[in-house]
Amino acid sequence: MRLFAAVLPPENVTSALAAELAALKKLPGADRLRWTGRPGWHFTLAFYGEVDDDLVPDLSARLERAADRTEPFSLALRGGGQFGHGRALWAGVEGGVRTMRLLADRAEAAARKAGVPMGEHRRYTPHLTLARSRESHDVRAYLDALAGFTSPEWTVEELALVRSNLPKSGVPGERPRYEAVARWPLGASG
Repeated sequence: MRLFAAVLPPENVTSALAAELAALKKLPGADRLRWTGRPGWHFTLAFYGEVDDDLVPDLSARLERAADRTEPFSLALRGGGQFGHGRALWAGVEGGVRTMRLLADRAEAAARKAGVPMGEHRRYTPHLTLARSRESHDVRAYLDALAGFTSPEWTVEELALVRSNLPKSGVPGERPRYEAVARWPLGASG
């Protein structure tokens, strides 16, 4: 299974983001970007890639412990940024970013301890991907528009293990489908 650990924003936050994206998509050049869809909006904490079925039970147990040891925290989407000279446009967050980074580190450590091959460790940058492109783009107008955006605040109360089902049809523009296969409450024993 192709898996990752994630934080999933609630409906009121995705509604606010959808309204913001409707405005961004009206900006010049927006048709050259591949915009992510609402069902795919999430914060990846740790990407595991293809995980052997035999490793999933241990990974799940370790993620449950990681969630249990992490207290709930508040977040709000705020502003945005880019990776790769406009190849990825994203929304940022404010609030419990320190706790979110701790949860990301714990989700990565859970995978390593469960025997899931992980790449080089990098400092976690919380972001929700809004659009992608195969080429570099000048996204300053989008970043300027996102600078004033803040979503409603919410309390992150769970860690999700998400399965990514890649498109198989070959239809241009088809997106991966994401399915939460497990969820664990944060701070359950606290």
